[in-house]
Amino acid sequence: MTRAVRLGPRSLLTLALVSAVGVVAFGWPFLAPPTSRVGTHTQDAPWLFAGLLVLLVAVVAAAIAESGLGPKAVAMLGVLAATGAALRPIGAGTAGIEPMFFLMVLSGRVLGPGFGFVLGNVTMFASALLTGGVGPWMPFQMLAMGWFTMGAGLLPGPERTRGRAEVRLLAAYGFLAAFAYGTAMNMAGWPFMGALASNIAFDPHAGVPANLARFVTYCLATSLGWDLGRALVTVVLTLTLGPALLRALRRATRRAAFEAQVTFEASGR
Repeated sequence: MTRAVRLGPRSLLTLALVSAVGVVAFGWPFLAPPTSRVGTHTQDAPWLFAGLLVLLVAVVAAAIAESGLGPKAVAMLGVLAATGAALRPIGAGTAGIEPMFFLMVLSGRVLGPGFGFVLGNVTMFASALLTGGVGPWMPFQMLAMGWFTMGAGLLPGPERTRGRAEVRLLAAYGFLAAFAYGTAMNMAGWPFMGALASNIAFDPHAGVPANLARFVTYCLATSLGWDLGRALVTVVLTLTLGPALLRALRRATRRAAFEAQVTFEASGR
């Protein structure tokens, strides 16, 4: 039986740091005082992106150092990221048809939260390069996808819950997390609507309750259909392809020696 990659102290620290940066980056409209000036993400996104890459490298280095992962395991991470990036354009322009999300759910379950977070980030980065979707929104997509994939690795009972029960658990998580991803991305762009929809746009002079109501209305009016489609597609693919893909991922993980312990023998000199 293949266990998910465990998080060590350094991995936990780097994940907590990058997640804290992400929470501030996404939630600043509710954290900033009403008197603060509203800028644009075109100004802060390059700095966020640079900081994210540094922290991402730190997460990878900590996970490799603490888990003893070999080059085959890292190569597998690259293959999964490339596969996810290739799946994303399939549903481009079609509401909610995004098959990469179900692959991220299953991969996060098998690889664990630490490498799941890295996989989500790398997959979204590769996808942006592949589709030409590079812009100020990219670091926010990377963070949101990292959390999405990491959450699957944090689900309870990986050693006990198997078979149809595990697949149903992953399908339920994928359904809810698909909405959470859409909500996070809405929050990244919502403060900069300006006069496009004044009754649901961010008001820098309003309090948190008023802006929260505006944000909920904005989500219902603009992205509910897309998020619902993404959630349903994730559920259907997880229920139909999940059992076979989970077995294949666990078999590949064993062959990649994800849990191999690195030992050094003293020289006889």
